[in-house]
Amino acid sequence: MKTIKVGVVGVRRGMSFATGARYAGMKLVAICDTWEEKLKEAEKLLKVKTYTDYDRFLEHDMDAVILANYFHQHGPLAIKALKAGKHVMSETSSNSTIAEGVELCRTVEKTGLVYMLAENYPYTVFNMEMRRVYKSGEIGEVTYAEGEYNHPMSPESRCLLAPGINHWRNWMPPTYYCTHALAPLVYITETMPVKVNGLSIARPSINHNTARRADPGFVILCRMNNGAIFRIFGLILPGHSNWYRIHGEKGGMELTRGPGYFGPGLIRIWHEHWTRKKGQPLERTYLPEWPEKEKLAAKAGHGGGDFWVNWYFAQAIRTKKQPFFDVYKGVALSSVGILAWKSALEDGKPYDVPDFRKEAERKKYEKDDASPFPDAKTKNRLPPSILGLVEPRDRDIDFAKKIWKKMNYEQ
Repeated sequence: MKTIKVGVVGVRRGMSFATGARYAGMKLVAICDTWEEKLKEAEKLLKVKTYTDYDRFLEHDMDAVILANYFHQHGPLAIKALKAGKHVMSETSSNSTIAEGVELCRTVEKTGLVYMLAENYPYTVFNMEMRRVYKSGEIGEVTYAEGEYNHPMSPESRCLLAPGINHWRNWMPPTYYCTHALAPLVYITETMPVKVNGLSIARPSINHNTARRADPGFVILCRMNNGAIFRIFGLILPGHSNWYRIHGEKGGMELTRGPGYFGPGLIRIWHEHWTRKKGQPLERTYLPEWPEKEKLAAKAGHGGGDFWVNWYFAQAIRTKKQPFFDVYKGVALSSVGILAWKSALEDGKPYDVPDFRKEAERKKYEKDDASPFPDAKTKNRLPPSILGLVEPRDRDIDFAKKIWKKMNYEQ
């Protein structure tokens, strides 16, 4: 197989992609970031060419770009890379505005290149197993499902992850970070959201000792294209929960709850006595196994997902076939978070999710540049909280600056 030459943008989160590229048959050839201190450390460790200028980085001889830069800046960089002839994989979010999503879809279609959303939570061993069970037909078509990604952290940890008053994490409405909860359900059932209702949980006290202005929690209801309802929950409320459950017409299945990042990692499948097949147990609980490449997956971060996103990206490039999380799914799932926030600002008003495969629908949203991020060039500014612009207290900023100073970041 021809080696795929890849460049990575982002020396923090991007290091996982950079160090794992070789396991998917890709060769890391360049890294780009504006954080010069960390860039020098990466250059010394990985022995590859480094860039602080993205345009110069795109001139490097490579086939593909992996974007692990700031959450709300993936869209423009992806579009530029595609126009430069590079395949693109974008971490976590495809677009921070609906207009970006429209342009991204059009650019992928025009260039014919591979685009993939690097959503890693679908590729944990338990979610891959639930996909296998679902596709077998055992529990029937999905009627209701739940996905939770609630990841509380100490104020110190949140300050370390969000250095600077205007860091994106301090301004991001909670619904925007919905794909870790939603994407696994989409992967398991192969259904897509067509309508969303969002509610935000505003608790300013949870943000104390940080520079965060945004609300800490959300609930999203998604009407899916088969009529099912999915409930999505997050984001940093006390009480850690990474969990998924599917109800079908013939039974149900879930990741069992318990201590640890993903709990004990067990799958529970159950049926009613009138829906089970002859000889089928009413209920069973077991530890799932990887379908393949278990040694590589077991060593990777995010429950193995960090290996599989690299693997499926490389396979898509080699086969010249778009991956499961292609540009249409990536933009739609990212846009669910944006539309749910608009809904939350109107106390749960329903919003339609456009079909981004259809140009007639995309046309309606091509100028929708509404954004909560302070560096966004828009006149349509969204507040980061349903309470409006909640300013951190002076003592919160002082606490955050002390943490940033320890990491050599001066505000």
